[in-house]
Amino acid sequence: MTRDVPTRCRAVLLAIFIAFGFLFGYDIGVISGCLIMPDFIRQFGQEGTNGQYCLSSSRQSIIVSVLSAGGAIVQAFTSDRLGRRGSILLWSAIFTVGVAIQTSTTYSLVQLLIGRYIAGLGAGSLSAIVPLYNGETAPKAIRGTILAIYQVQIISGVFLSYVIELGSHTINNSASWRLPIGLQMVWGIIILSGMFFLPESPRHLLGTGRGDEARKVIAELNGVAEDDPLVIEIVKELDLAIRAENEGGKSTWSECFSTRNALWRRTMNGIMLQFFQQLNGQNFYYFYGDTFFQSAGAGLSPYIIQTILGAVSLFGTLPALYFIETWGRRKSLLLGASAQAVCALIVAVVGHTTLAPTGTLTSALTPRNRAGGNVVITFAVFQVFIFNTTWGPTAWVYLGESFPLRVRPKSIAFGTASNWFWNFMLSFFSPRIVDRIGPMIMLVFFSMLVFGYIYVYFAIPETKGLTLEEVDELYRSGIPPWRSVGWRPSERHHHEVHEKGTSD
Repeated sequence: MTRDVPTRCRAVLLAIFIAFGFLFGYDIGVISGCLIMPDFIRQFGQEGTNGQYCLSSSRQSIIVSVLSAGGAIVQAFTSDRLGRRGSILLWSAIFTVGVAIQTSTTYSLVQLLIGRYIAGLGAGSLSAIVPLYNGETAPKAIRGTILAIYQVQIISGVFLSYVIELGSHTINNSASWRLPIGLQMVWGIIILSGMFFLPESPRHLLGTGRGDEARKVIAELNGVAEDDPLVIEIVKELDLAIRAENEGGKSTWSECFSTRNALWRRTMNGIMLQFFQQLNGQNFYYFYGDTFFQSAGAGLSPYIIQTILGAVSLFGTLPALYFIETWGRRKSLLLGASAQAVCALIVAVVGHTTLAPTGTLTSALTPRNRAGGNVVITFAVFQVFIFNTTWGPTAWVYLGESFPLRVRPKSIAFGTASNWFWNFMLSFFSPRIVDRIGPMIMLVFFSMLVFGYIYVYFAIPETKGLTLEEVDELYRSGIPPWRSVGWRPSERHHHEVHEKGTSD
């Protein structure tokens, strides 16, 4: 069995850089604040009969959601042809172009939407490639931690956007929103520059016949010499798995749903976990929190509340790096769904029964309204914290470690496309639903969390501590997911790797 890695510093540093999730996380936060900035409303809103400009719920929904319309499927066409590294370069450049188009917009809603769509193509593709890349370069003992770093970076971007807008929203011209939006170009340029110095995925190198380069990368990531027994063993195991996967010829999209190696189950698990992750309720707070918290009647500025929310989110991801390897994937998801469901139910009931109607003046709020608003904000913060400790990183970790190399780009693309599709649906329809039912929208998320708990219990096996090749055996074994905790690969699996390496 593959022994522990002597040092993993390079692998961790690589993950921190490549998971520069500011790209997607930063935009989630930044657009929320822009929606209530006076100059942004004046440039992209509509003038009312009273001469005041406003952003209707329909305009809010299309501005926010168009970023998610780009999806993540397209990266599957580049990640094999250009390699993981080349794909990251391409989509980082496309993201940066999209941000430049948004930043240069003046009174043109169409140009803003085009820029956000192009940026979404880049960010959506990167959100699929990053887990793919990290899952293929991470030593198994810390793969969960490294994949979770992606979520930490995303939330760091959310928090940073809130901090920047806390200062920029006081500017009385277009710099109030151009500055925070334009800063996204910095993240794209950093990735573009750094990727020229980072290695290709060793699994991709072996899969394309570049064995010498793969051995060098594996040695560097594991902190050992190229002739170290650890490198030899990893290469043998990867080579055996790759040969077995390629026996059937070139992979197809339909193969992701084939019965071989339970691929259909694995693909559906990736799709469903991303579906539940988006409908936990936390992204509703990220996208429309400023607007929602205004109606909660808190004494603090919505920008301050969002900054607090961002800080709580960021601190929530830190214990996740520990829990994901100690609790495991299943326990994190089950506990997270339970706790978040309680928070969502409280926000729905208390918000519906105590909050004043939207647009009520602060001076007209009753003590009951204010007390209810404080409860709503408190449990919203609790829910976001719990999400970032559990579902936020764990869904991405599971997606990044569930598929064999043969179909990895396509299967991960399906999972990430699910994430972006439901992100689009959430951001597009939420303002319209809130207009009709207000805080009761949280009952929708409560229902999804209950459904998610049931799905995880019966469908998601534990993959903690397994190599990508051992995950194959786990699914082939047919063990029920609720009995999979503590499962270990058979000696036959490792004997086959050893025998194949000896015969080579």
